[in-house]
Amino acid sequence: MGRSGQDFRREDRVIVVGAGPVGLVLALRLARAGVRVLVLEAETQPVEELRASTFHPPTLDMLEEFGVTAKLIEQGLITPTWQVRMHPSGERAEFDLALLQGHTTHPYRLQCEQWKLSRLLLSLLQEQPQAEIRFGDPVLAVEQDGHAVTVRTNDGTLKASYAVGADGARSVVRKSLGLGFEGETFPETMMLATTDFDFAAHLPGLSGVNYCWAPGGTFSLLRLPGEWRVSLYPDEGESDEEALEDASLQRKLRQIVPGEYNLIRKRAYRIHQRVVDRYRVGRVLLAGDAAHINSPAGGMGMNGGIHDAFNLSEKLAQVMHGADAALLERYERQRRPVALEQIIAQAGGNRARMQERDMGKRLASLRQLQAIAADPARALQHLLRTSMIEGLRHAESVE
Repeated sequence: MGRSGQDFRREDRVIVVGAGPVGLVLALRLARAGVRVLVLEAETQPVEELRASTFHPPTLDMLEEFGVTAKLIEQGLITPTWQVRMHPSGERAEFDLALLQGHTTHPYRLQCEQWKLSRLLLSLLQEQPQAEIRFGDPVLAVEQDGHAVTVRTNDGTLKASYAVGADGARSVVRKSLGLGFEGETFPETMMLATTDFDFAAHLPGLSGVNYCWAPGGTFSLLRLPGEWRVSLYPDEGESDEEALEDASLQRKLRQIVPGEYNLIRKRAYRIHQRVVDRYRVGRVLLAGDAAHINSPAGGMGMNGGIHDAFNLSEKLAQVMHGADAALLERYERQRRPVALEQIIAQAGGNRARMQERDMGKRLASLRQLQAIAADPARALQHLLRTSMIEGLRHAESVE
């Protein structure tokens, strides 16, 4: 509990700001390593809105540590292939993740909403005597000196040895540090809608994850248990508000496959590509969307944040148990280049490819992808990169 006035004592703990998958993974690993941890979340309850839904193979490998991977698989959908395809012809390049056998114990993608992971992690964290979590307690500012971090909330002021901002793209922690968040905001807004319409019954050869070129535009189809997630974009001259209306979404969906659509949920969001200047400033560190945000194309955002949390928790636990704090600099050296050279670069490249409107360039790109998919050696290298295994291996090699 926080104390005010001159009665502050340094709290020998870590405060984690944000109770999404990144913050919960970080907090759970710290608690299991014997570190006292306090999680502060602005929302009054776990968020279950439309967010990430793709788990890559190495992420599933990592989550085995908590015993939650099998439970996620029970609640999700194993997706052994993914594809880029032309619509309506159905011509496609398909990548088979079975090629990753020997590089991962989970040679597939798992389609499962991220809130299901958060729910599992929260249950485990609440069992930890070293951990405390407070919902509805937004952080207002973070300050520090050479001995401790001070976190201000609506309920008072808290002290900790270290603080980690895992509080998303609008991170209060990052803003308190005064760090730059350089990059760009892309002109398009994505409209995400879910429906129980069975696209697979109408589009031959469809995978569980599909990035599609259509005449004059693009869309994606991601399958989850009982529903499909469809990413759509406003028509030329259509406002974001108009594009999110049911009538507009229905019209766009019928352009993919004529039929009657039951819209379950919908959401609009802008696409950004940014990386923070520094991942660590003294006793305050950043992870996940607080440190890097990218196009959702390729499903790397949540996975990259979870990878941040595994990397940082290992080092921070050692420091809390007496290791030299310089060890934390290695976290930035390992993870920031991955965000720039792997996550941002790949997601941006995926977005640029799918936003291409020139039919000749689309066809050339498809032929190139088909050639890669047809060559097992090239396909393996492509899958090691797109499944984030290559980036993790590179990070591990950085001292």
